[in-house]
Amino acid sequence: MMSVLGFAGLVVPLVVAIVFHEVAHGLAARALGDPTADEAKRLSLNPLRHVDLVGTILLPGMLALAKLPVFGWAKPVPVNKWRLRNPRVGMMIVAAAGPVSNIVMAVLGALLLGAMAHLPQAMGVQVAAEMLLAFIQINLFLALFNLLPIPPFDGSHIVEGLLPQKAAVFYARFRRLGFALVLVLLVVLPQLVPGFDLVDRWVGPPFDWAYRQVLTLARLVMGG
Repeated sequence: MMSVLGFAGLVVPLVVAIVFHEVAHGLAARALGDPTADEAKRLSLNPLRHVDLVGTILLPGMLALAKLPVFGWAKPVPVNKWRLRNPRVGMMIVAAAGPVSNIVMAVLGALLLGAMAHLPQAMGVQVAAEMLLAFIQINLFLALFNLLPIPPFDGSHIVEGLLPQKAAVFYARFRRLGFALVLVLLVVLPQLVPGFDLVDRWVGPPFDWAYRQVLTLARLVMGG
């Protein structure tokens, strides 16, 4: 059974990562001409404006306990592509802003982790370091996971913007399937078809590489 401290060590970094991810989408949209998120009061770091009880907390926790691929969602920041100055390119940039924000936070987490090595190693410092490691891992995973080209993930908006117009329209039709498509591809099929694990195959290798790089950065800050 996961302890309260262990659960908090998972949920707190996850909530922070998701909140910044969603706000980054809204800020990018506003910079490109769409103030919808700002008008809806969603450019806020208050987690209550972004956290979905089921998608952000309960589902990831249950999947983690069941040792299944962990994924979740926040309340999507509203974006109106037709208010963007260039809807096609703008949606690609807005979609990419979320994963980029998570990569930036992972790097900042690594810098802070390295700096903490110069502090007296009290119990509180050790707990904070473990939470920072979780924060780095969650941000890297969230960035790469969201780049999967599965509607409605961020990667699907990037792919849609790169496709020819007719192909993009056909591809966008899968967006209506939403959560059901994600559930089938990432949870059901891996349990039924040996070797069909998109997360392990497409997210695992780049995650391992990126995690090694940020830990190397942390060691450089440590001075060793």
